[in-house]
Amino acid sequence: MKRALVILAALSATLVATPGSAFAADASYRTLSAASHPDWMRDLPDTTGLAALSIPGTHETMSIHGGALTQTQEDFGDSGATLARQLDAGIRMIDIRARVNSGNTFTIHHGAAYQNANFSDVVATLRTFLSAHPGETVVMRLKQECTGQIGSCTDVSGQKSFADIFDSYVTSLFWQPSVTRGAAAAMPTLGTVRGKVVLAVLHGAFGSPIERYGLAQFDQWRDGSSTYVQDAYSVPNVGAIATKRDQVRRHLDATSAGDPTKMYVNFTSGSSLFAQPQQVAGGALGVQGVNPFLLIYLGEGHGLVRTGAIMLDFPGAGLVDKIISYN
Repeated sequence: MKRALVILAALSATLVATPGSAFAADASYRTLSAASHPDWMRDLPDTTGLAALSIPGTHETMSIHGGALTQTQEDFGDSGATLARQLDAGIRMIDIRARVNSGNTFTIHHGAAYQNANFSDVVATLRTFLSAHPGETVVMRLKQECTGQIGSCTDVSGQKSFADIFDSYVTSLFWQPSVTRGAAAAMPTLGTVRGKVVLAVLHGAFGSPIERYGLAQFDQWRDGSSTYVQDAYSVPNVGAIATKRDQVRRHLDATSAGDPTKMYVNFTSGSSLFAQPQQVAGGALGVQGVNPFLLIYLGEGHGLVRTGAIMLDFPGAGLVDKIISYN
């Protein structure tokens, strides 16, 4: 009996570590290097509402280290290199997770895993890109990553508040109404924010918005899903990827049919011990991943007129191309 329990424990550990390899790279998955859309917003009318756009984005934008349970993006290099490649490919909404570090600075984490990048790298990369491509804008969701719980990180003690540290990074690179504490900016037109970073929301460690930074529409954006945000991130096993696909599809349909003055955000990501991010995105064990499903669904049309911002793990070039084509 004791030997059987040891064998069972070893098998369980193996299943947790490798619940089934993800499918091979294709147009929807792990081929971002083949996408090139550095100026796709340039020719859109200035009067276009930011909310009306179809925007490819990335979930946990900088997460390239920490192993299969933590990595969510292809690794194009540390510091700002991975972000720079995403921007060149056409990604225009980013999801940045920061730890409060010594010297009142932010470092980039996914849980306990440091991503070999700092928030200063993020800002510098955005400044370089937008200087070279002034017709573009980038929307940012910034979240305080550390909860102090098991599996998470812990902020360095004795530092300023998350909001105060963020203020120290704010320059003219940011669209000012979105980074003014307590202001809660109205949704802008594209012409208003070209060459700028728009802060969508500033989230605390447990998902509550901090002091009404960002866009007024997202005052109620908390951890998980809400009217304009689909972020059902718990996918308990590979079989449950089908449920996640349906959640993405339903929010996509709601986006297309919804108020064009409201920005909809659709996270295609999900994970658990038994369904790693790469498997949810690319598929595993004969189960279709969210990315290939989404590329097929968008290609079929279904009467869709816009996609909103779609936050992807391991996006492929074809999927980025297709989202941008809805503009």
